[in-house]
Amino acid sequence: MSNSYILSIETATNLCSVSLSNHGQNLCSVVGNEPNLHATKLTVFIQELMDKAGMSLDQLAAVAVSMGPGSYTGLRIGVSTAKGLCYALDIPLIANNTLEALKDGFMAKYPQSVDKVLLLPMIDARRREVYTAVFHTDGSLYKETEALIIDEHTFDGYLNDGYRLILFGSGADKFMTTFENNDQVQVIAGFDSIANYQDEVSYKKFVDQKFEDVAYFEPFYLKDFVATTPKKSPLL
Repeated sequence: MSNSYILSIETATNLCSVSLSNHGQNLCSVVGNEPNLHATKLTVFIQELMDKAGMSLDQLAAVAVSMGPGSYTGLRIGVSTAKGLCYALDIPLIANNTLEALKDGFMAKYPQSVDKVLLLPMIDARRREVYTAVFHTDGSLYKETEALIIDEHTFDGYLNDGYRLILFGSGADKFMTTFENNDQVQVIAGFDSIANYQDEVSYKKFVDQKFEDVAYFEPFYLKDFVATTPKKSPLL
């Protein structure tokens, strides 16, 4: 395939970023330095990216998007933008699990294959809650994606079985002090989700034609929005 230019979009966390790859190799990226720029800067970043590469949008072979879990608003913006581009350009849509892409990015930067070590990419939800999944250091899945409220005893089961844990991602930073005295838990601060972590997996899906239905695809929110009912006044 001579044309395998894929635009990747990452808006699942506070950071907004886009990347351009060819045959799975990153050509260039744009990453917002300030949080929550998705609504105002995503399309600007895409144009800046294409200008940096000296290309036009009609040269793209596909658009890839981080599908979640993550920020409800961020995912809606990223997915709707990706779908709009796919419609307009008549090219396929590729969706990537945000936690798996984050894990791939971490493994590329910190390659290791160690027994009894588990990787936990984390995306901040709220307060002490995160979206996370558990992976072996060879990249294989150990435990499916879930929402977890973290305290110092959350991972006792793994630790008692002799595992060492590595936590990273936007959700991990807030647990630096929680596990600072635990030698079995390492928190890698400042390692956030960015678009170019999708480059390699997006190309594999492109070659295998693992595309989404542009009309019906929805983000992976993980948790449904729950509307709460106000308490009744004791006078009613």
